[in-house]
Amino acid sequence: MPKVSRRVGVITVSRKPVTRWAKRGFAPSAALPDVPETEPGTRLGPAGDVESYYAGAHAITLYSGETAHYRDNLVAGPSLWISMRPDSATGVMIVTADPYEGEALAGDPGFVVEAVSMPAAIRDWVADFVAVHHVEHVFEKRKRRRADPDALTRGGKRVLDKDEYLP
Repeated sequence: MPKVSRRVGVITVSRKPVTRWAKRGFAPSAALPDVPETEPGTRLGPAGDVESYYAGAHAITLYSGETAHYRDNLVAGPSLWISMRPDSATGVMIVTADPYEGEALAGDPGFVVEAVSMPAAIRDWVADFVAVHHVEHVFEKRKRRRADPDALTRGGKRVLDKDEYLP
């Protein structure tokens, strides 16, 4: 199964805690189409109560068997799903363009999963991959076979159980 990978930069944000007992948490904010020269964990700047950080470069891998999922993503408004640990600015675990994988990642309570806007360069890359590798699978509904009335017979004669008798 052909697959291709590409590295993207990830930006995370941290908001000021609501209470004094809460810790500062991190969440994905954006994906960059190229990987900058910045070190992972670099604070990019505050904007009020929100601080942004560069989380580092992470790979997006596309698989030819999942092109229908990528096509659904492109039609619905292209997004990238980023999963990360909420306690670290550089805790990014997975970046994916598969919306169904992103939905599955959201089921883990230990991670923060956000859908961020897909940059145009990544969108074109995914669209090119889908154009080259997508194979349409036609859905065929199976026909139900009719019950065979002679299924309980041997050679045309009905087979009786020991407790059964024919009048």
